Order: sequence, then C-alpha cells, then structure tokens
Amino acid sequence: MSASAGGVWVPAWKRKKNKAEAEAAALAERADGQTDKDDDKGDVDGRPSKDDNVNDLPKPDVELAKQRESWDDLRTGINGVINRLSSTTLKPLAARLFSFNLIRGRGLLARSLLKAATVSPSFAPLYASLVAVVNSKLPENGELLLTRLILQFRRSYKRRDRGALEASANLIAHLCNQGVSHELLALQVLTLLLSTPTEDSVAVAVGFFRAVGSTLKEESPKGEAAVAERLRGILHEGEVSKRCQFTIEKAFADRKRGFPPPVPPSLDLVDRDDQVCFEIGLDDAGLDKQDILDVFREDAEYDEGERAWAKIRKEILGEDDSDSEDSEDGSGSDADDESAEEDENGDLPDPTDAIVPAPVQKQTISDMSEQALVNLRRTIYLTIMSSASFEECSHKLAKMDIPPGRESELVNMLIECCSQERTFLRYYGLVAQRFCLQRRRWQEAFEASFKENYDTIHRLETNKLRNVAKLFAHLLHTDSVPWTCLSHIRLNEDDTTSSSRIFIKILVQEMAENLGVEKLKARFENPAMRVPFEGMFPVEEPRDTRFAINFFTSVGLGPLTDGLRAVLKDAPKRIMEKARRERERLELLKAEMSTSESEADDSDSDSSSSSSSSSRAQPRRMRTTSGS
Repeated sequence: MSASAGGVWVPAWKRKKNKAEAEAAALAERADGQTDKDDDKGDVDGRPSKDDNVNDLPKPDVELAKQRESWDDLRTGINGVINRLSSTTLKPLAARLFSFNLIRGRGLLARSLLKAATVSPSFAPLYASLVAVVNSKLPENGELLLTRLILQFRRSYKRRDRGALEASANLIAHLCNQGVSHELLALQVLTLLLSTPTEDSVAVAVGFFRAVGSTLKEESPKGEAAVAERLRGILHEGEVSKRCQFTIEKAFADRKRGFPPPVPPSLDLVDRDDQVCFEIGLDDAGLDKQDILDVFREDAEYDEGERAWAKIRKEILGEDDSDSEDSEDGSGSDADDESAEEDENGDLPDPTDAIVPAPVQKQTISDMSEQALVNLRRTIYLTIMSSASFEECSHKLAKMDIPPGRESELVNMLIECCSQERTFLRYYGLVAQRFCLQRRRWQEAFEASFKENYDTIHRLETNKLRNVAKLFAHLLHTDSVPWTCLSHIRLNEDDTTSSSRIFIKILVQEMAENLGVEKLKARFENPAMRVPFEGMFPVEEPRDTRFAINFFTSVGLGPLTDGLRAVLKDAPKRIMEKARRERERLELLKAEMSTSESEADDSDSDSSSSSSSSSRAQPRRMRTTSGS
C-alpha cells in the first residue's frame, strides 16, 4: 500500500513532488537564516552589509537592484491583498490593488489568485469578483488568468487530481457568473466531466452545475436542459454510487426550487455592460501560460513603464492631476507678476495686438464605411440566434427600434438564418409572422422580399430553397402577408426555371398541408382574387393552361386545376369564336376602307368637273368682252 494522507491514496509522482518541494523549502530557509546571520555579523563587526554597498555599485547595477527591489515589493503587495481578501474588505482592497503596477505584475496576480483559489476553494466567489473588477479595467489580466485556469483544469483532469480539478472548476463557474468567461466554457466543462462518468467526475460536475446553473438557465436554457437530461440519465442508469446519486437528486431539487442568484449583491461590483467577456474554449489550441511573466527580468524602459502606469492608475481611480494644477497655478502667478511689472513700467498692452480668433466652421462628418449598418446586422443576427423562443426574439428585435427604411435588413437576415438551417424551423416563421401582424411596413417589406427572392431563387441550393419556400408558405397560410404577392408568379414554360418550379411546388404543397386542399382551392377560385392569380392559373393561351394543369397534377394538387380543365375543354369553341370575331373585325375594316375610298373617288370627280366647267366659261367671257 502506497503512502497515504488521511486514508486517501497519493500517487508516486505526487509524493516525489511534495518531497522535492519540502527539500527546496528547507534549503531556502537555511539560506535565509545564514544570510541573516551574515548580515548581523557584518553589522556587529563594523563591516558594511550588502545593502550598504548598493550605492557603491556601478550605475547599471544600481538600476538593476532598484528594479529587483520594486519587483519584490510588487509581489509582496499583491500577495498581501489576496491574503487579506474578505467580503467586508473586498471594495477597499480592490482599490488598493490598483496602486500596484498590474501591467508589469499581471503574471504575479494570476499566480497568486490561482494558488489562493486552490488552497481556499470556498473563497472562489471573492476571487472571481476581484478578477471581474480588474478585468473591466485591464482585460489582459483577466485573459491571462482565464487561460492559466483552463490549462490548470486540463492538467488536473488528465492527472485525475480531484482536489485541483474541483478548485479549478469552481473558479471557472464563478468567473462565468461574473461574465468574465462565456457560458460556452461552462457547457464544455460539464460535457467533458459527464462524457465518461466516474465517482469523482460526477461529483465535480454536480457541484459545478449547482454553482453555474442559474447563469446557464438564463443565458443558454437549451444547454442547461441538455446537462440536466444527462444527469437524469446517469441517475436512472445507476452508474454511480448511492452517494453520487444523492448529490444528483439534491442538484435536481435545487433546480426545481430555483438556483440561487449567480452573484450575491455584495459581490456584484461591475455592471455587465462594462465587463469584457472572453470566448476561450476548453479545447482551444495554442493557449500560452506566459510563465515568463512570473519571474523578474530587467526592463530597459522601466521608468517609462512606471510613468505610463501612473497615468493609467489615475484614470482608473479618478485621481486629480495635482502636478498639472500646481504648474498651472505657478504659471498663472508668473503671468500675474509679469503683468504687474508691465503696469508699473507704464507699458500697457495694445488692443490692436489682440489676435481675433477665426470663426469656427461646423464640419459635417459622414461615415462612409457603413459601420452602423454592420453593427445593426450583427446585433440582429446575434439576437435571432441566441433567443430561446420566438416571443423572446420578437420582443428583443422590437425593442431595437429599427429605423424606417431599414426593414429589409431584418427581413433579409431572418430569411438568411432560416435558409442556413438543415430543416425548416417554425421558429423563424413565427418571428416573421409576429412582425407582419405588428405594422403594415413589415408586411410590405416581406412582400417585396418575396418578389426579390423569387427572381433570384436560381442562386440558392435545394435545401436553402426549400426552407425559404416553407417560410413564405407559413406567412401566406397564416394571412401574415397578402396573397396578392403571388401575382409575381408566371407559371408557364417560358417564364419559369427548374429552381422556380421547385419553389412553387414546395410553396403550394406546404399551403395545402396547412389549409387543406379544399380550402386552398376555394381561396384560389375567389372571384375577387382572379386578377392576382392569372399568372399561376393562365387561361389566355391553351399552351400555358396545359402546362399549369400538368404541373399541379404532377405535384399531387390536381383538384386545383378543375377550373383550368374546364377552360381547356372549351378552348376550341373559344378559338373559333375568337377567329370569327377576328374575321368580322377584318370585314368591317375592309368595308370601312372601301367606303372611304369611294367617298374619296366621288370627291375627286366632283372637283375635276367643277374645274373643267370653270375653264370653259372663261373664254366665253373673253369673247363677249371683245365683241362689245
């Protein structure tokens, strides 16, 4: 039997590591004791100690010693703040922590917090609250700590170290509650722990689920329900001991009663809008611990870094720049003294020397990058994909107050998201229906989108085409959009393509499935809607009528073509009647033309006779005149 502590088996590598650490600690204590003796001996003998010789060192060595001393003070200060942390001292110590250079000491801060969370797992909510405060001001610190925490969790899970695994999972849960970590990381942790259930993994997973359950239920209800279903399966299968089954039942009791709030009011110090959330996954590759940040290194730009941190600290803590105020006061007093001297000398300022400021012209800045439009599309997409139900999605989108003229952005994004699904989800149809029933402008937007999508339907793949057709079929059979939009469809061989015929097929079949063939037939045969449906049920050309009959019959909707069949049956009579009317029209036209030609001939003959008579009468008058 291997060595054990309190009846718990300790692996050989763990015993060897503990032994090496104990030996190193003993050597360090002996070295410190010897150094203290040497220092005391030097003081007693009158010889200068090591600290007394610092000033005698060369300038580079003096600078190095100064930086090392600052590094030691930084480490001691950060460790002191972490060790004194409690619920009553959280706020003052959080402000105290920013007095240290957290940019230079971010490695020390991350190491101290992880060590404290491992030693005292019950203080994990306090440490997570402190990390949230620091992360809201210095996100690189929160990212480094979360990266190291994920790597520590991986290492603990691989080594089957339950103590370190439970401490790491507990801190991850509270960081997720504070909004530092994304809820996806919590779901990945639970999935990993419950993939191959054991006594330890199930116990850790149940504790983690109870800690982060409230956040998961709010941010990802489907993920939380999936985890609960997996725990229920483990409970029913009896794969774990009675003790683990009792803990699972206790977790379900908490879930039924309602999980406690994710963050107690005393620890909720940061607004969620100001928090920076990191979407670092448990299986992300290339995570770097940056161990080099934990050790001292000489910094050639140490003074510049300290001055930069002083400015950052003043911005974070809201301190006033007293130095600038003093300098301004000093310059103001100097100016007053100079003006007083000028008054005594009698040199008054010339008003003409005053500089007249040029009038300020207002400049209108136009954002040609359309960043606002990109942000609007991103917000719409995230809202659609993250909502748990169509009521929640519709409510969130309605609260966005999309300006008039931008309705197409919401409509196109909703159709695009619907087309990307493997199968049609009624969720998208209900969201679109809710908007169409709210205001008339959304109906017009979806009607315009129907025409646009039908014209470009050949660009879509078959699966996307099917989802889009079912979406518009849902809007039509629920009367969310007017059926007059179907007037854009021309069902004939010349105006349709294979893609458009598939679209029409799925559209009409889906409407028939929801309304019924008889009701759909009655809607299509409504006399008031005869004009909008002329394109789908053509009656002018027998060729187009025959094509529509064959199309609807082939898709299993033959009853819709009863009217077309009657029209096609009477087509010969109509053709003969049309030909007869055409002949009558031509005969009437010819008669009118012949009548007009005869009238023209009569008028020509009358004019010619009148002209000849006038020509004969003129010589006669001339002869009479000569005789007289």
